[in-house]
Amino acid sequence: MAGRPESPLDPSAGPVARLAAELRKLRAEAGSPTYRVMAQRSGQGASTLSQAAAGERLATLPVVLAYVRACGGDEAEWEGRWREAAAEVAAEPRTEDEDAVRPYRGLARFEPGDAGLFFGRGQLTDRLLELASSRRFTAVFGPSGSGKSSLLRAGLIPRLRTPEATGPQPAALRVLTPGEHPLRAHEQRLIPKDADGDTWLIVDQFEELYTLCHDPAERDQFIDHLLTATDPGSRLRVVIAVRADFLGRCAEHAALTAALQDGTVLAGPMSRDELREAVVRPAQAGGLVVERSLTARILDEVEGEPGALPLMSHALLVTWHRRKGRVLTEEAYEAAGGLYGAVARTAERVFSRLTPGQAEVARRILLRLIAPGEGTQDTRRPVTRAELGADGPGDVATVLERLARARLITLDHDTVDLAHEALITAWPRLRGWIDTDRERLRTHRRLTEAAQAWHGLVRDPGALYRGARLDITEEAFAAPGRGRELTVLEEEFLAASVAARADERRAAVRITRRLRSLVAGLSALLLVSCAAVAISLQQRATARNERTTAISRQIAAEADRLRAADLPTQYQNEALAAQLDITAYRMRPSPQTYTNLISEATAPLFTETRERNKDANSSGYTPDNGRVAYDSARRVLVLTGNNLIRLWDTSHFTHPRPVGRPLAGWKAALSPDGQVLAVANYDLTVGLWSTSDLSHPRRLCTLPPPGDAPGQFMAFSHDGSMLLVGGERTSALWDVHNISHPELVRSMPCDLAAFSPRRPLLATRDTDNGTVQLWDVSRRNRPTALSVLSGRVVDGDLLVFSPDGQTLATGGADHEQVWLSDITDPRHPYALDENLNQQVSARRDTR
Repeated sequence: MAGRPESPLDPSAGPVARLAAELRKLRAEAGSPTYRVMAQRSGQGASTLSQAAAGERLATLPVVLAYVRACGGDEAEWEGRWREAAAEVAAEPRTEDEDAVRPYRGLARFEPGDAGLFFGRGQLTDRLLELASSRRFTAVFGPSGSGKSSLLRAGLIPRLRTPEATGPQPAALRVLTPGEHPLRAHEQRLIPKDADGDTWLIVDQFEELYTLCHDPAERDQFIDHLLTATDPGSRLRVVIAVRADFLGRCAEHAALTAALQDGTVLAGPMSRDELREAVVRPAQAGGLVVERSLTARILDEVEGEPGALPLMSHALLVTWHRRKGRVLTEEAYEAAGGLYGAVARTAERVFSRLTPGQAEVARRILLRLIAPGEGTQDTRRPVTRAELGADGPGDVATVLERLARARLITLDHDTVDLAHEALITAWPRLRGWIDTDRERLRTHRRLTEAAQAWHGLVRDPGALYRGARLDITEEAFAAPGRGRELTVLEEEFLAASVAARADERRAAVRITRRLRSLVAGLSALLLVSCAAVAISLQQRATARNERTTAISRQIAAEADRLRAADLPTQYQNEALAAQLDITAYRMRPSPQTYTNLISEATAPLFTETRERNKDANSSGYTPDNGRVAYDSARRVLVLTGNNLIRLWDTSHFTHPRPVGRPLAGWKAALSPDGQVLAVANYDLTVGLWSTSDLSHPRRLCTLPPPGDAPGQFMAFSHDGSMLLVGGERTSALWDVHNISHPELVRSMPCDLAAFSPRRPLLATRDTDNGTVQLWDVSRRNRPTALSVLSGRVVDGDLLVFSPDGQTLATGGADHEQVWLSDITDPRHPYALDENLNQQVSARRDTR
């Protein structure tokens, strides 16, 4: 005869129920023997064995092993299972604690009713009360976990309600958090009460204005309402609590910034004595004792740790559950996981008892309670039960209840919230979920806001997603199972957006087809017209080209005739020939006209320069073509000759004109921006001149000689911040980024140098040892030697970078020997070829 059926068990209800369910499964696998038969096999009573599998309390180890032996199970394996269950039972809060007054709040904040347990912040509360009583707008700033909310609720509010409070009694005390729509939700609460005294408005978690409210206009209006309290005639006083990393966001509002200047209290770390109060005094209030070794350990772990107060409170709460009699021991604290492990162990214990389906629901709930930071830390995000679907049947209500019983979340009327932001960093599993899905979480938050706005606009099609936003959101939730993370409203919004996109595409296809038909008809007509026009234009263009070619040839021939003529006005003839070459090339570009243009186009410049300087100097003027600097932006040319430096305006290249007064000197260098001119003087110094006004150059400063004959060469760096002045064997490197106060960086053994045109790189040549040294000058005050090129240097004046700065050319006199080196990596240059033996032909005498 079969026995009475056993009551069903929920294995997720705890370690006792789980072990009992496993024993029942073992009995079923053994053929479901009756408890009377099992009693005969094991020597235990039938009722004792039956109670072991009832799941009401944890059976003793001998009874469990007898049950296993009767079913033919492995006793060693089951002893391990029993010990694991026993450890979990020992870790659970004791039944008698359910109705006991908890001396610690865990992750939850202190409320006004907890003032008797709020210790360690007495001095800070006094300072806040004094400042808030003397000013109409006060702020508390502090990092997450510094106890700002508890300071307001369990510190300030009870003091304001006592007769000893500074100043008159408040007409009303109102506490709020901004939420997603601060003005819409709290507008009436911002109005002072029509009674004697001030209405005190406590705004906790002020940073929600930036993490949850996404309407800048509503945010500014809410802040403006709060700031009416600064009016001396106002009957409103405001105290806000703000997370410290949102100080910059607060500074975006000018009036709020002004109000915070002298009305701010900083909730910094607690001192060691204050921490001792927070640990010991709540226990003493409940008739308990904290071991001295435990107190000392907690103080050592918490002191100087920002945001550790909620972790300390939670660890003490779990230690209180594990207390022995009236004493909170270090052993119990260690078993709880300590400062950082207690929260994680509590969360993991709750999570491990959930079924796979409930665990997935818990993950979705917890991630909905997170607002990923945008340049700030992640924050908690209160949501309504409706958003979580908590009002319907299923696992959501069960999971919320279990998370709330473990004090990981708080349930307040219609709102669900994390108990504290410390849970985000203290629970590795939650931290891992957030880091893995961070971008998708941001996409989900934006989707939630858009769906709610769409619903608020009576599902206006204009509020639907389109374009890239729709593509990104659709992709984020396209994976199997992702759609279950969306609420009904979010699913409807996304589906409506997809449907609207499909309608728009179909409409676009229809319009495109009609346009194509119209375009095809017009194209046929256009082709016929174009064919006729093309024939006419081709004939006309051919005639014009032939005419242009003929004229170009005539002009080029006239230019050749002028150059060949031996006339007294030869310079003028060359200038006119060059202009004719330019005209011929513009009319009809050809290899011949291009050759003429390159060969002779510059002749008029030097001709006119020579002629004009003859008028200014009876000894004649011979421009030194090796001493030329050019500013391409302003088309200013700097020429040296006859111991003078002359500036020329070449805006009209064929008609250059001198500007400003000539400067005494024998060599010049122009900065890359053309604003500074370096001039080598005959007193062995180098003068720096401002050329911002070309007509009136202005001396800025004078650099002393480098040690021997200066001005052999001068070179500016690519950004104009450095100047190298060369002597016979020694050069001076100057930092001229502050041109009014140049600084000597160092002397360098070299007789020729060049800066790269593209990067902070300097090449110096030392003919004495036959090397070229490459320098990194990115740090102006400390140039660094990079590499040395050996065996590629002879006497001469060739040390040139390519325009892209990737190649360095070195050579000898008259450039008869030229070497090229690849310096793409200046630490490891390499030769591109052997000696080019390049013979440079002498330029034709321009007479």
